[in-house]
Amino acid sequence: MAESSLTRTHALLYALAALLLLGQAGWHYLTGEYGRILLPAMLTPVVLTAALMRLGQPETARLSAYLVLLAGYLLVAMELPGPSSLTPLWLGLPPVLTLLLLPLGSAMLLNLTLAPVWLLLADAWLTPDLALGYLALVVVAGLAPWEILHQRALLQATDPMDEECDAMRPSAMHDRLQSECERAALLDQRLAVLLIHLPQLEMAREQFGSGAHRALLKALCDTAARCSRDHDLLGREGPADFWLLLPDTSESGALLVRQRLEEALQRRILLDTGQLETRLTVCCLRQGEEAAAFLQRLQATTQRNASS
Repeated sequence: MAESSLTRTHALLYALAALLLLGQAGWHYLTGEYGRILLPAMLTPVVLTAALMRLGQPETARLSAYLVLLAGYLLVAMELPGPSSLTPLWLGLPPVLTLLLLPLGSAMLLNLTLAPVWLLLADAWLTPDLALGYLALVVVAGLAPWEILHQRALLQATDPMDEECDAMRPSAMHDRLQSECERAALLDQRLAVLLIHLPQLEMAREQFGSGAHRALLKALCDTAARCSRDHDLLGREGPADFWLLLPDTSESGALLVRQRLEEALQRRILLDTGQLETRLTVCCLRQGEEAAAFLQRLQATTQRNASS
């Protein structure tokens, strides 16, 4: 799910929680339980504020989660000691809510720390089966996010594409470069690599935020894809450095690609950073040059481009 969609989903869920709190306050009013109206009525604007904060800057996302978690804890602390057939529901809400709003490690530690508190609050209605079910819920509920994190880490480890843009990871690109060097030597073909440095990328996130950072990356990848052949490959060597592998391309052909790409990038105007600034350098595989030596030469040229 995209980050913007996830943000809107969280904000919508927080707003729904605020609506439920308002409904609970109204229910207490209708049933004549006036002493229990105050807390859900006071928590409603707090959770609604958290929903609005979630739609703001990414830095406020963690604070909004803390507000919702605190509101949930206060509500459970009020409802759990009272005589109700919903005691198992109120007892199971804190560990689930904690796992949904906090990172896995912090959530598990907090759940284990607060377990005696919730069990003591529910002591009047607590049975051995209910206590055992609560402890089982704390442990088992943590397995789902752990498995999600495990699968995500496995996917990231095996995915050849970069996390932020449509370019190959350095390790995958180096493997492909090795294969292209062997292919060029076997078929007596030429191989060129266009080195691209984006100096604006280093300050885009600091000055304009992550949105401008992603826009720069997308502009580069989209423009490179339009100016390249289907079998040309774009890889990311560093945070602001990219390699465009050009199989079966001579130096003159690579220079034409460089000119075409440079002109296309200069025509891209972004809202925050303006015209794209790039430094492009062509490197060609020499006759009889080993893949390891070519890789070292590319890396050295990339460092010079970045420091110039």
